Amino acid sequence: MVVNKNQQNRDLYSDSKTSTVTQAKTKIKKPSMYRVVLLNDDYTPMEFVIWLLEHVFFLNEQLSNQLMLKVHTQGRGVCGVFSYDIAQTKQAQVKQHAEKNDHPLECIIEPDNETK
Repeated sequence: MVVNKNQQNRDLYSDSKTSTVTQAKTKIKKPSMYRVVLLNDDYTPMEFVIWLLEHVFFLNEQLSNQLMLKVHTQGRGVCGVFSYDIAQTKQAQVKQHAEKNDHPLECIIEPDNETK
């Protein structure tokens, strides 16, 4: 009997007990980012805003002062850019501290279109 060499190689590598599993490559998407923005009002003390920036957003004293002045003079200031869950948490913390201290300070979150 004459055996074709190619047929013989196929027989060696084709075992019914083995199979090839291919995995689909998953592309991980970066989360959408959101800006946490403080809005100016005429009642919240500047010292309180600085304290919030230091204790909620962990900014140093110099950055806190600069951002507080920006909020005061321009009407708003971005405290940071975070994923949605963290931005919501920061917003809730600001609101909680403001209410606890009887200040009408407003904090909003908005999509950050600059990070893609």
